[in-house]
Amino acid sequence: MRRRFWRHFVSLAVIVPIGFYGKLAYHGPAADWVRNSLGGVFYVIFWCLVFSFLLPAVRTSRIVVWVLAATCCLEFLQAWHPAFLEFLRSFFVGRTILGSSFDWFDFPYYFIGAGMAWIWLRALR
Repeated sequence: MRRRFWRHFVSLAVIVPIGFYGKLAYHGPAADWVRNSLGGVFYVIFWCLVFSFLLPAVRTSRIVVWVLAATCCLEFLQAWHPAFLEFLRSFFVGRTILGSSFDWFDFPYYFIGAGMAWIWLRALR
């Protein structure tokens, strides 16, 4: 149990700063791509790590598929702009989790992130 905790803790301690740096602070080459597209890879990996930690009895493949499906649903939800979602998106956390604009080109990055998360979680377990 302690070993699993520390593996997940270190993994999250790696992926969270990378994700936030890419989304908020990176200003180098291809900055728009890093902020708006590559971040999807880190987003999926993060949630897979979180759910793997919270649900240790659930198979890795099941976690990855559910996170990928939820992420794709959230992407479609970005095309919908009712008042309550716009209110949630007005806050940093809401905008980070829900996103703000739909883009078909985000889907490949979600699938890449799911593949990387599957490999990462298999290595952790």
